[in-house]
Amino acid sequence: MNKTYQLKVNADTVFESNDLLHSDINVSQVGTSAYHALKNNRSYDVEILSNQFTDKNYTVSVNGNTYSINIQTELDKLINQLGFSLNSAKQVNSIKAPMPGLILDILVEVGQEVAENDHLLILEAMKMENNLSSPRAGVIKSINIAKGATVDKGLVLIEFE
Repeated sequence: MNKTYQLKVNADTVFESNDLLHSDINVSQVGTSAYHALKNNRSYDVEILSNQFTDKNYTVSVNGNTYSINIQTELDKLINQLGFSLNSAKQVNSIKAPMPGLILDILVEVGQEVAENDHLLILEAMKMENNLSSPRAGVIKSINIAKGATVDKGLVLIEFE
């Protein structure tokens, strides 16, 4: 299996690589976090200034120049494309109607504090009652519908602060 890595340097320059440790680079460790590297007959002094292994973020000094590096694998890129993110809070700011239907009941009020998974409203669609729950903890900023209203798919029903 051929792994591809994406290295983002200083949040603006992106490199793709199939091998993080190229065979044409000679590296020797000269200290706890210091290295000496040779590539194409050029010498480099490299020091790892900080590393956040779980986030795959590193700060590296090369010949006195400091670089921030983020490394992503194919799996990391897929997780980001799907809209998932490790170690991050949900940032949903509104509830939209998942399908057309009729609002049977609104269970919250503007200014009310809700927890994740609290029931917000009941939507009847295709003769079935659907409880719409809060995707995150927050405060209700606005309610854009009324009990008995018919709604179309995608209509913003409730907004969070």
